[in-house]
Amino acid sequence: MTEWAKRLLVGRPLRTTSLHRQLLPKRLALPVFCSDPISSVAYATEQIIMALTLGGLALLHLTGWVGVAIVGVLAVIVLSYRQTCYAYPNGGGAYVVARSNLGVNAGLVAASALLVDYVLTVAVSVAAGVDAITSYAPGLQPWSVALSVACIAVLTVVNLRGTRESGRGFAVPTYAFIATVYVMFLFAAWRLLTGERPRATSADFTIEPYFQPAGLVAIFLVLRAFASGCTALTGVEAVSNGVPAFRPPKSRNAANTLAVMGALSITMFSGITALALLTGVRMIDPDHPGRIAGAPADYVEPTALAQIGQAVFGGGILYALLQATTAAILIMAANTAYNGFPMLASILSADSFLSRHLHKRGDRLVFSNGILLLATAAAVLLVVFDANSSRLIQLYIIGVFVSFTLSQTGMVVHWQRAGGPRAPGVLPRQAINAVGAVVTAVVLVIVLTTKFLNGAWLVCLAMPALFLTMKGIRRHYDQVRVATRPGAAVDRPASGHAMVLVSRLSAPALQAVAYASVSRPAGLEAVHVCVDEEETRELREGWQRYAPDVPLTLIDSPYRSIVGPILDHIRKRRARHAGQLVTVYIVEYVIGRWWERALHNRMTARLRKRLLLVGGVTVTLVPYRLASGERRAAEPRPPRLATRLALLAGRTPPRDPGSD
Repeated sequence: MTEWAKRLLVGRPLRTTSLHRQLLPKRLALPVFCSDPISSVAYATEQIIMALTLGGLALLHLTGWVGVAIVGVLAVIVLSYRQTCYAYPNGGGAYVVARSNLGVNAGLVAASALLVDYVLTVAVSVAAGVDAITSYAPGLQPWSVALSVACIAVLTVVNLRGTRESGRGFAVPTYAFIATVYVMFLFAAWRLLTGERPRATSADFTIEPYFQPAGLVAIFLVLRAFASGCTALTGVEAVSNGVPAFRPPKSRNAANTLAVMGALSITMFSGITALALLTGVRMIDPDHPGRIAGAPADYVEPTALAQIGQAVFGGGILYALLQATTAAILIMAANTAYNGFPMLASILSADSFLSRHLHKRGDRLVFSNGILLLATAAAVLLVVFDANSSRLIQLYIIGVFVSFTLSQTGMVVHWQRAGGPRAPGVLPRQAINAVGAVVTAVVLVIVLTTKFLNGAWLVCLAMPALFLTMKGIRRHYDQVRVATRPGAAVDRPASGHAMVLVSRLSAPALQAVAYASVSRPAGLEAVHVCVDEEETRELREGWQRYAPDVPLTLIDSPYRSIVGPILDHIRKRRARHAGQLVTVYIVEYVIGRWWERALHNRMTARLRKRLLLVGGVTVTLVPYRLASGERRAAEPRPPRLATRLALLAGRTPPRDPGSD
């Protein structure tokens, strides 16, 4: 049943030779890798307004200038990462660039920043998408956490089905959101040309300042607004990480996709920011509530984009479509991380900085373990932060700009090594990356300064912790590699002794003795720990009848423990017979029902774990099928869903690849 459910959700396994069929054309690569930066325009302007209104309405007129600065930074980063797509066609993004040009430690800093950022991308995107839903239907607000976790579960299943399938699934919401936003721009332009100016529901509200906007405080608030608005830049690096997923020519297609994404993000962000100023949108920071005047008593603040959409469309079907597509793309923006995180984790795993399990592709040729790890971490984060997008955004973009800065600095070194400024075409590329490195470094300082006390300190702790974890994993793998390196000769045991553990006189115990005797050890004994007098007496009397040629060793256990006396017996034997290999045979019941696991094999598992730690000892499990295990083994394999549907339709069922 479990296998059938897995196939129903994930689909049939794909052959390794089918990997080339999973490569993405540009039209599918855009929603797969660029949904995060495109969707960020839905809340970036809102974050700018929230930060500026901490000083009341006095600084709100600077929203446009802050937006212009963010657009400039976005353009520089897009140009810079286009160079990375051509220079590193095997992907890896900031980690590979920094490791290759700045050293392993710099690469791990970039990797830790990206891994943290990817988890936050999922959490922030899903929380913001649920905010869009609750803005349209405020009655769902108490269920925000449950809705967020459910969205992550859906995203996880879709991504486990394969990159190409997820691209098809996310293409419609992404392109629908883009189209709806541009339709909103056309409606707004038409209304302005006809002499009608749209007004937001909050345009007439008065906001009392939390800080007096003068001198250094005003500068700080503007810088904080700039740092908050830089959320529009998140996810840009995902394309450079995923160059191998593109169809040939990979680098050119990735760079062109990045250029299209940049053009869409810049025009959409600029348009939304302009409409926010035009319609008079007011937003307050949820961490400083109670400062808004003129609002109804039951007023629930919608998102900035929702206010703009309602002002432009006046409600109705187009407004509902805007909210629906906004919610969809914000939730699906997490897909950028679902592609970037597993791929980066796989590269780190190949370099022995993360568990080797993360390097393996699953049934659908995706990095399944990385997808599940990302989903679990993001779900925990949403539960801890109560799916509050404003609180989560405060943790955001620190990792983004750490990786941006290291990547662009590494690219400057890369071009220097590629021939220096005198090589043809190198100087312009090096200049672009140098400007990118300086700009992103300045933004990083601003973000750290303005967001540190608002929660960014958690990221500043998480990144070093992840860095040290990866160093520790690499150290462990290096030690294992040295310890398992074959020497000049392998020490072979002088002889072997078989030891069968017997709890009572039973068919499984006698079967284990027979199994052990087949290996023809130098010595064979059955070992029983005496904790029950009646059971021990029955065993002693019956043993001479069923296995008289096998010595039975009885170990007294006055404190009724099992594991300790067996370990002591083995150690004493090892001390008397140095160089002799001891093989311990333990019966394990094969069961067919899940609830039977709690009734059997508990002591077997404990003994096996302890015995594996003893030198010169090997453990052999002797399976014994119970009735339920026999029935489970005899059950025919349930047909796949596709087979059932084909049979119902009267067609020839497709061949099951799992039968190869």
